[in-house]
Amino acid sequence: MIGIIGGSGLYEIEGIAIREHKKISTPFGDPSDAYLIGEFSDSTVVFLPRHGSRHSIPPHKINYRANIRGFKELGVERIISVGAVGGIDPALPPGTIVVLDQVIDVTHGRHSTFYDGESGVVHIDFTEPYCPELRNAVIEAGGKAGISLKKSGTYICANGPRLETKAEIGFYSRIGADVVGMTGMPEASLAREEEICYAGMAVVTNYAAGITAEKLTATEVVETMNKTSIFLKTLLKETFNLIPKERSCACKTALKDARL
Repeated sequence: MIGIIGGSGLYEIEGIAIREHKKISTPFGDPSDAYLIGEFSDSTVVFLPRHGSRHSIPPHKINYRANIRGFKELGVERIISVGAVGGIDPALPPGTIVVLDQVIDVTHGRHSTFYDGESGVVHIDFTEPYCPELRNAVIEAGGKAGISLKKSGTYICANGPRLETKAEIGFYSRIGADVVGMTGMPEASLAREEEICYAGMAVVTNYAAGITAEKLTATEVVETMNKTSIFLKTLLKETFNLIPKERSCACKTALKDARL
């Protein structure tokens, strides 16, 4: 089973028939919305709008634990996350799709683990935060579909919901971040704790603060995502065909030797 976390509309991919809207309640509360379950080729695909179907949940209020646990309860073994980001690297103009390979987390106040002590202490290996097997499938899909991709990039996750200052973006650049977003963490680490493969597709919707003289607006984010959606849908569809049936990565045994 393949999970997709992203905005509304991504489930409107040609060839996917949505057969069920599944509401789930977890020990960590309710996910952002109902899961949309459909069939594509020989796979079951499960979609979840991260901010809710009406985009009413701000980044710092998303119940990341419930979202990931819901996927787990549905039997999902792989998740592809799609999100809008600001481009810190001037070489990443709006419209660029980045297949992430590293993350820096500067969020605060979020529930970032399933293991708060009551069920033991767990330290997962997060050297490679994104599943290499799943990343390779996305990159190969881009090549087959003729879609230009940035094949690596470091995502820095800010708390939001405000946009960043020029000084913050300058600092993020100096510590190695290529793009900035508000939802990539703790989503990625929670997936690892559930032994779910996780890949991040980041769509650069605007240059980050201070990279250009232009004022940042939420409108340009929506407009760029809408323009890029046709490429995302094609990329996802091709990726579904290339994901191996059996997992051979380390994600599936992430909890082995991680417990104290």
